[in-house]
Amino acid sequence: MILQRLFRFSSVIRSAISVHLRRNIVVTAVAFNKELDPVQKLFVDKIREYKTKRQSSGGPVDTGPEYQQELERELFKLKQMYGKADMNTFPDFKFEDPKFEILEKPQS
Repeated sequence: MILQRLFRFSSVIRSAISVHLRRNIVVTAVAFNKELDPVQKLFVDKIREYKTKRQSSGGPVDTGPEYQQELERELFKLKQMYGKADMNTFPDFKFEDPKFEILEKPQS
Protein backbone atom coordinates (compact mmCIF):
# COMPACT_ATOMS: atom_id res chain seq x y z
CA MET A 1 0.00 0.00 0.00
CA ILE A 2 2.68 2.47 1.02
CA LEU A 3 4.86 1.31 -1.82
CA GLN A 4 2.07 1.96 -4.36
CA ARG A 5 1.53 5.50 -3.04
CA LEU A 6 5.25 6.14 -3.21
CA PHE A 7 5.37 5.01 -6.86
CA ARG A 8 2.35 7.18 -7.76
CA PHE A 9 3.88 10.17 -6.01
CA SER A 10 7.20 9.67 -7.76
CA SER A 11 5.48 9.42 -11.17
CA VAL A 12 3.64 12.70 -10.52
CA ILE A 13 6.89 14.39 -9.56
CA ARG A 14 8.64 12.93 -12.62
CA SER A 15 5.95 14.22 -14.99
CA ALA A 16 5.98 17.69 -13.37
CA ILE A 17 9.76 17.89 -13.64
CA SER A 18 9.73 16.77 -17.26
CA VAL A 19 7.14 19.42 -18.18
CA HIS A 20 9.15 22.07 -16.37
CA LEU A 21 12.38 21.06 -18.11
CA ARG A 22 10.72 20.99 -21.55
CA ARG A 23 9.40 24.52 -21.04
CA ASN A 24 12.77 25.80 -19.87
CA ILE A 25 14.60 24.18 -22.77
CA VAL A 26 12.24 25.84 -25.24
CA VAL A 27 12.70 29.25 -23.64
CA THR A 28 16.47 29.00 -23.51
CA ALA A 29 16.62 27.72 -27.09
CA VAL A 30 14.76 30.81 -28.28
CA ALA A 31 16.89 33.11 -26.12
CA PHE A 32 20.17 31.65 -27.36
CA ASN A 33 19.10 31.61 -30.98
CA LYS A 34 21.17 34.39 -32.55
CA GLU A 35 19.57 33.94 -35.95
CA LEU A 36 16.44 36.07 -36.38
CA ASP A 37 13.72 35.33 -38.87
CA PRO A 38 13.51 37.83 -41.78
CA VAL A 39 10.58 39.80 -40.36
CA GLN A 40 12.22 40.19 -36.94
CA LYS A 41 15.49 41.20 -38.58
CA LEU A 42 13.73 43.83 -40.73
CA PHE A 43 11.95 45.19 -37.65
CA VAL A 44 15.14 45.40 -35.60
CA ASP A 45 16.99 47.03 -38.51
CA LYS A 46 14.28 49.71 -38.83
CA ILE A 47 14.43 50.42 -35.10
CA ARG A 48 18.21 50.83 -35.26
CA GLU A 49 17.91 53.06 -38.34
CA TYR A 50 15.35 55.24 -36.54
CA LYS A 51 17.64 55.48 -33.52
CA THR A 52 20.56 56.74 -35.61
CA LYS A 53 18.33 59.26 -37.42
CA ARG A 54 16.94 60.50 -34.12
CA GLN A 55 20.42 60.93 -32.64
CA SER A 56 21.71 62.76 -35.71
CA SER A 57 18.74 65.14 -35.98
CA GLY A 58 18.41 65.75 -32.24
CA GLY A 59 14.62 65.76 -32.45
CA PRO A 60 11.71 64.21 -34.30
CA VAL A 61 12.62 62.21 -37.40
CA ASP A 62 11.40 62.96 -40.94
CA THR A 63 9.51 66.13 -40.07
CA GLY A 64 9.21 69.08 -42.38
CA PRO A 65 9.02 72.80 -41.73
CA GLU A 66 5.25 72.58 -41.17
CA TYR A 67 5.90 70.47 -38.05
CA GLN A 68 8.22 73.12 -36.62
CA GLN A 69 5.68 75.87 -37.38
CA GLU A 70 2.91 73.89 -35.71
CA LEU A 71 5.11 73.27 -32.65
CA GLU A 72 5.96 76.97 -32.33
CA ARG A 73 2.29 77.91 -32.74
CA GLU A 74 1.25 75.53 -29.96
CA LEU A 75 4.04 76.73 -27.65
CA PHE A 76 2.93 80.32 -28.30
CA LYS A 77 -0.65 79.40 -27.32
CA LEU A 78 0.58 77.77 -24.12
CA LYS A 79 2.70 80.80 -23.23
CA GLN A 80 -0.31 83.07 -23.70
CA MET A 81 -2.52 80.86 -21.54
CA TYR A 82 -0.06 80.00 -18.75
CA GLY A 83 2.42 82.85 -18.65
CA LYS A 84 5.78 83.67 -20.12
CA ALA A 85 7.65 80.71 -18.63
CA ASP A 86 9.82 78.40 -20.69
CA MET A 87 7.58 75.53 -21.83
CA ASN A 88 10.48 73.17 -22.55
CA THR A 89 11.61 72.87 -18.92
CA PHE A 90 9.84 71.41 -15.92
CA PRO A 91 8.66 74.09 -13.46
CA ASP A 92 10.47 74.55 -10.18
CA PHE A 93 8.09 74.29 -7.24
CA LYS A 94 8.87 75.79 -3.85
CA PHE A 95 6.62 74.92 -0.96
CA GLU A 96 6.77 76.66 2.40
CA ASP A 97 5.80 74.98 5.63
CA PRO A 98 2.61 76.41 7.11
CA LYS A 99 2.94 78.47 10.26
CA PHE A 100 0.76 77.24 13.10
CA GLU A 101 -0.36 79.21 16.11
CA ILE A 102 0.40 77.75 19.49
CA LEU A 103 -2.66 78.01 21.67
CA GLU A 104 -2.45 77.75 25.41
CA LYS A 105 -4.79 75.29 27.02
CA PRO A 106 -7.06 77.06 29.47
CA GLN A 107 -6.72 76.07 33.11
CA SER A 108 -9.87 74.53 34.58
